[in-house]
Amino acid sequence: MTAPPLKDQRPNMLNAFTHDTATTLQSALPDLPLKQAEPRYLEEPRGKWTGLPTYVAAPRNTEDVATIVRFANTHRFGLQPFGGGTGLVGGQLTTKGPEPLILSLENMKAIRAIHPQENTLIAEAGVTLETIHAAAADINRLFPLTYGSKGTAQIGAGLAVNSGGLNVLRYGMARDLCLGIEAVLPNGDILHGLKRLKKDNTGYDLRHLLIGSEGTLGIITAAALKLSPRPAHTATAFLVVPSPTAALELLARTWDAAGEVISAFEILSGTGFQFLKDVFPDMRQPFATPPDWSVLVEIATSAGTDPQAILESVFADAFENGLVTDGLIASSGQQADDFWAVRETIPLANRIVGAIASHDISLPLSHLAEFIDTTHKQLHEIAPIRINCFGHLGDGNLHYNVYPPAGKDRKVYADIAAKISHLVHDNVVARGGSFSAEHGIGRLKTADLARYADPTKLATMRTIKAAFDPNGIMNPGAVIAAN
Repeated sequence: MTAPPLKDQRPNMLNAFTHDTATTLQSALPDLPLKQAEPRYLEEPRGKWTGLPTYVAAPRNTEDVATIVRFANTHRFGLQPFGGGTGLVGGQLTTKGPEPLILSLENMKAIRAIHPQENTLIAEAGVTLETIHAAAADINRLFPLTYGSKGTAQIGAGLAVNSGGLNVLRYGMARDLCLGIEAVLPNGDILHGLKRLKKDNTGYDLRHLLIGSEGTLGIITAAALKLSPRPAHTATAFLVVPSPTAALELLARTWDAAGEVISAFEILSGTGFQFLKDVFPDMRQPFATPPDWSVLVEIATSAGTDPQAILESVFADAFENGLVTDGLIASSGQQADDFWAVRETIPLANRIVGAIASHDISLPLSHLAEFIDTTHKQLHEIAPIRINCFGHLGDGNLHYNVYPPAGKDRKVYADIAAKISHLVHDNVVARGGSFSAEHGIGRLKTADLARYADPTKLATMRTIKAAFDPNGIMNPGAVIAAN
C-alpha cells in the first residue's frame, strides 16, 4: 500500500491562529471562554518542551466543540487538544509551526448519567479520573483506570492516548473500559456513539479507531465507561526477589494461586529506592536496606475469599523455593497505602534526578528478564550510567530509564541520549516488544514510529489520517510525522 502524501501535516499548509482569528471566533461564539494561554497550557511534566504562545478555547458543551472544529477546518488553522496536561510524549504541546488554537476540555466536566444495574457511567471528557473514582464509589462500584496523576488527568485525554496505569493486568487498558464515545470529527460532525452495549456488531468500530489516536482523528467529548464491582477484601505485599527471573516465576505462581484476582504486580529496582532516599529522605521505605529487586503485589477479592491468606501462602511457597528472600504483607489499609505511595512517588523522584533518556516499553514476558540483563550490560559499556528499571511486570510494561552517575548532570551526556534510546528500542523490537507501551507517540516518538512500525501499518495510518482530516487541522505533527 502506498501512503498518500500528508500535505496537511506540513506546517506551512496551515494558518496561524491570530488575534484577528480569535476575534472572529469570539463573534461566532460570544459565550466561549477564549483567552491567551497561561504557562500551564504550554508546559509538560518533565520540562522538556514549551508550547508556542497562543490562545486557549474551553468550550462548555459538545455543540460548541463542533462549532470550533468547523471554524478551524474552514480557516485552516491547527487545533491542539488539551486534557490535564499530564502526557509524557509531547502530544499536548505544539512546539513549532503556525500557532494552533489550544482546545481544552476542562469545562466539560459533567457526569451525565450513572447506571448501577448496568455497571456503567457516562462522563464528559474533562472529568478527572479521581472524580470518576468517587462517583463510582458512591454506588459501590469501581472504575479501575488509575495512575499517579489521577487528580488532574482527564478521561477524554486518557482515552485519546489509550492510557494504561496500575491495574491493566486485571482490567485492561483504557479502551477495554470504554463501551462508547461521543466525539467531534475534523469536519465538525458529531459522532453520537454513547451506547452502553457490550455487543454491537454494526460495522466498523469507530470507538476503537478514535481511542488511542491522540486527537489526530477527532475530539472525544464524552464516554460511556464500564464499572466493576468493588472488591470486598484487598491484600498488598512488598516482596524482595533475587532477580527479574525470580520475579517472573513468582508472578506465574501467584497467577496459579490467585487467578484473575491479581490487581497489580509491579517490579521495582534498587535504583528507584535510592532516588527516593536522595530526593525524599523523610519518606518511609519498606526495607531498611534497598533491595536490588522487589515486587509490589495486590490481590483483591469478593466476599468469602481471603486475599491475605492467598498472599501468605504464595509468600511461604516462594520463600521456601528461593524466589523471595524477604517481604512484608500490609497489616492495615494505611500500610498498603504507604506501599503504593513508594511506587507512585518514584516517577516524581525520577524527574527531579533527571534522566538522560526515558523509555516506556513492553515485552513478551518470556523475553523480559533476558532483555533486562542484556541491555543493562550493553548500556554500561557505553557510559557509567545508572538505570532505574521499574513498572508493570504483570503486563510486560517496563519504564526503563537511564540516568547520569551520582553528582553528574544529564546535560553532560546529551550527545549519547539518542544512541541509548536506539539501543534500548532496537533490543525491545528485536524481541517482539513495543517502544511505546502506554504513553503513546505524541511528538516525541514520531521518528520511532517511522523507524519501527510495519510499513503496511504506517501506510494505512496515513491513509486513515488523510481520509478523516484532509486539511490536517487535528493535532498537527502528532503521531504521524510530516513527509
